[in-house]
Amino acid sequence: GCKWRSLPKIYGNWHTVYARMNRLAKNGILQKIFQHFARKQIDVARPVHVSLDTTSIKVSPDATGALKKGAQAMGVSRGGRTTKIHLVAANSNCAVAILLSSGNDHDDPRGRELLQQIPHIPTVSHVLMDKAYGSAETRSLIESFGMMPVVQPKSNIKNPWSYDVERYKNRNEIERYVRRLKAYRRIFSRFDKLSVIYLSFPYLAMFMEIVRHAYN
Repeated sequence: GCKWRSLPKIYGNWHTVYARMNRLAKNGILQKIFQHFARKQIDVARPVHVSLDTTSIKVSPDATGALKKGAQAMGVSRGGRTTKIHLVAANSNCAVAILLSSGNDHDDPRGRELLQQIPHIPTVSHVLMDKAYGSAETRSLIESFGMMPVVQPKSNIKNPWSYDVERYKNRNEIERYVRRLKAYRRIFSRFDKLSVIYLSFPYLAMFMEIVRHAYN
């Protein structure tokens, strides 16, 4: 959970470790490892729904200032400089897909972008979502996939729709999952300047969650 320069010397030169992580991240190796084991976990669990949610991550001042070197996915909001993690989970133990965006980005369009990236899961018939994803465009997208959106309408909607209240209660699965991810210090407090490097830590943590659940 420490900064790169504070890495204990027992692990070797910090820059050598960083360079190796940089190569793994930019080549998509960590993403492929996670996706491989996630598919195996999904085949066993056979989920009937997936959940979509977003959480905000505080960005350390040390993580700023490298925009010319690559995408950073940082933005200024009421909470200061933040990054958003958009996540789709099959249950409380297994994620399906992840996306980073700036902290001042609206959840809804990023949610649609992420939904188009999730793998096809034959057993899934419903998508559970927070109110922020309740736009007609997002609900139509989900229906075009042959799935049913389950989202509570906002209080200011003129023509509120009905939704499966009992099924919606299962949205706590992704909230519990996000809570466990943010127990990793390198995730809940961002020190990395580039989004591709920062994203490697959620991939590692999500892989560890799959392994821990599979062998406990």
